[in-house]
Amino acid sequence: MPASDAYLVDSSIYIFRAWFTLPDTLRNQHDEPINAVYGFTDFVAGLIEQHQPERLVFAFDESLSSSFRNSIYPPYKANRDPTPDDLRRQFQFCRSFLEALGYNVISSNRYEADDIIGTAAAIARRQGHRVTILSADKDLAQLINSDDTLWDYARDKRFDPKQIKKHYGVYPEQIADQLALAGDKVDNIPGVPGIGMTTAARLLTKFGSIDQMLENIPAIAAMKIRGAKRIMELIQEHRETVLLCQRLTEIVCDAEVVAEDLRLHRAPCQLDDLNALFDEFQFGSLRRERWQRLLAAA
Repeated sequence: MPASDAYLVDSSIYIFRAWFTLPDTLRNQHDEPINAVYGFTDFVAGLIEQHQPERLVFAFDESLSSSFRNSIYPPYKANRDPTPDDLRRQFQFCRSFLEALGYNVISSNRYEADDIIGTAAAIARRQGHRVTILSADKDLAQLINSDDTLWDYARDKRFDPKQIKKHYGVYPEQIADQLALAGDKVDNIPGVPGIGMTTAARLLTKFGSIDQMLENIPAIAAMKIRGAKRIMELIQEHRETVLLCQRLTEIVCDAEVVAEDLRLHRAPCQLDDLNALFDEFQFGSLRRERWQRLLAAA
């Protein structure tokens, strides 16, 4: 029997995209902005129309400050502004909408959406499914195995392991180490000062991993790259930072919250809840009819 796809969605990216793309003049009956809801639900509708996924899971981040990574490194993601109340409300609307449709929505105070997706991917593979991850987040490239795809849906760019190697200069299993060396400003991960993604890729091409590199630090000075001796000194000086960053950039693939709650197939639709949300969002006849067609075809 051929493998089938499990679609795992990094939901927050598509909600934020809609929030920044659509005008906040889109409002509900309480005069609250509803633009992110409109954009996100249209994204979900388009995905279902075009691909009819039988297995579809939506991962959400719960908090910017409560994951296990914050206990390891308190400044982790501390550079980000708090989510505005109007957007926070729309995140909950989007979750409620997905749940009314019957889709599995998973989040955790301890684990981030990346960890939820990593664990769901591991379980789906054990069940014999290929994995398609919908996200524009480079961190998730580390999860892509030989039969998997990282799909930047908005730009319709798909990455398999070969394309990840071509784009980032490293294989998927080296992405976490590359980010640990170069740092990640988006997540406030420091990395090694003076080491960028390209230099990190060259180090990993030679040594394979951070662990092997740290066992052979003097060999860095002999590499045929500009400033090799200085790079060796930087790695030696920031050895402990590298090891710390490695713990931050590695995605967890055995989060217990997912193992306990993973359901790949859609459950029966809660029509009363869905119709109430249609009213709450002030969906017009065209949007309602579109969803009615999608549900009838499911």
